[in-house]
Amino acid sequence: MSKKWVEREGLRWVEQQIVTREQYERILSLYDGKKQSPGLLPIFGSILVGLGVLSFIAANWQDIAEGLRLAIIIAAMAGFYAAGERLAARGQEKLGIALIGIGLISFGGGIVLVGQMFHLLATGAGAMIVWGVTGMVLTYLYRSRYLFTLSLIIFNIAQLYSTISFHTFSYTALALMTAGLGFYIWKVRQSALLMWLLNVSLMIQSLILIVFMDWKPLWILIPALLLYAAGDWLGQRDHAGAFQAAPLIAAFLMGVFLVLFYDEAYGNLDSFRADASLYLPVLLALLAVSAAGKYRRKREVSAAEWLLFLPLIYSPALVELLYLVALFLFSLYVLWRGYSEEWGFKINVGTVLFIFTTMIAYGKLTWDFMDKSLFFVIGGVILLALSWFLNRRRRRFFSEGKEGER
Repeated sequence: MSKKWVEREGLRWVEQQIVTREQYERILSLYDGKKQSPGLLPIFGSILVGLGVLSFIAANWQDIAEGLRLAIIIAAMAGFYAAGERLAARGQEKLGIALIGIGLISFGGGIVLVGQMFHLLATGAGAMIVWGVTGMVLTYLYRSRYLFTLSLIIFNIAQLYSTISFHTFSYTALALMTAGLGFYIWKVRQSALLMWLLNVSLMIQSLILIVFMDWKPLWILIPALLLYAAGDWLGQRDHAGAFQAAPLIAAFLMGVFLVLFYDEAYGNLDSFRADASLYLPVLLALLAVSAAGKYRRKREVSAAEWLLFLPLIYSPALVELLYLVALFLFSLYVLWRGYSEEWGFKINVGTVLFIFTTMIAYGKLTWDFMDKSLFFVIGGVILLALSWFLNRRRRRFFSEGKEGER
C-alpha cells in the first residue's frame, strides 16, 4: 500500500466520516517514507566507501611498502568490523551493519591483494569461496538482509572466477551457497525478498553451468521448473510467489529469446533442443511434483503458469508462433489473476508483460517487410493505445478502492 494511495483514499474516508481527521493523520504517519529512507543511506554509503577503499589501494598498491600494505589490510578490516559491532550493540543497527559490510568487502580485497603481494599461485576459486563463507557466517551472526545479499553476490563472483580463470565449475560454491543461505531462509529468517534473491542466484549459477558444459540451452528450464515445483509446496502464498518468480522470469525470457532470435530460414532447432528421450521424462516428472504441490496447497488455478514450461520447441512447425501465443496467454493470465486477487502489483506486472509481448509480436511480424519509419510510427501508436487502455483499467480498479490488501 503506497503513501500516495493512503493520502488520496484517506481524504475520502474523512469526508464520509469513516475516520476522523486525527485518525487519518495517524494512519498517514505510518507510511512516512522519510522514516524509511535513512535506512538505505548507510547501505549505499558502505558500498561506495568499500569500492573507494579498494580502488584507492589497488591504484597505489605498488607504491606502498609490503609491511605497510599488510598493516593497511588488517587495520581496515578489523577497524570496520569493530566499529560495526560497536554501533550495532549501541542500537544503531543499520549503520553498524553497513560498516560490517565494508569490513567484508575489505576482507575480499585483502585476499586478492595479499595473493598478489606474495605471488601466491591460485589453482581454484577456494579463496573466493572462503570470502563467500565469511559473508555467510556474518549473515547468521547479524541476521542481515544486506549481508545475505553481499554473500550471494560473492558466491556468484566466485563461480564466474572459477569458470573463466580455471575452466572449472565449482560445485563447492554452489553447494555452500544453496545449503548455507537456503538453511538461513528456511530456519532463521523467512523472507520473500531473500527467497527471490537466492533463486535468482541459483538461476544464474545454473546458466553458468549450462554454458560451461556446452549443454543445449533448453536445459535451463529444468532447474527453473525444479525451483518452481519446490515453490508449490510452500505453505505461505507470498513465499511461494517469491520463490517461483525467478524461475518464471527465466522461462519467460527463454520464450522471448526463441520468438526473437529463432528464424526457420537461419535457425537450427537442434542447437536449442535437448535430447527428448532424457529431457521430456524429467520435465513430466517435475510437472507431476508441481501438480501434487498445487493440489495439496489448493492452488490448482496457477497451473496456467506451466504454459512457459511446455516443450513447444519439439513441435514440427510454427515454433515461434506457439511460443508467442504462450507468452500472450501467460501475460493475460497474470493480468486476470491480478484483478481476481485484487493485487495491484500483479496487475502492473501483467500490464507490462502484455505490452512487452505485443511489441515483440509486432516487431517479429512486421520488421522484414514494413518501411522502418512506418514501423516505428505504428509501433508507437499501438504502444500508446495499449498503455492508455490498460492504465485506464488500472486507475479505475484503484479508484474503486480494491488495491492495497497485500
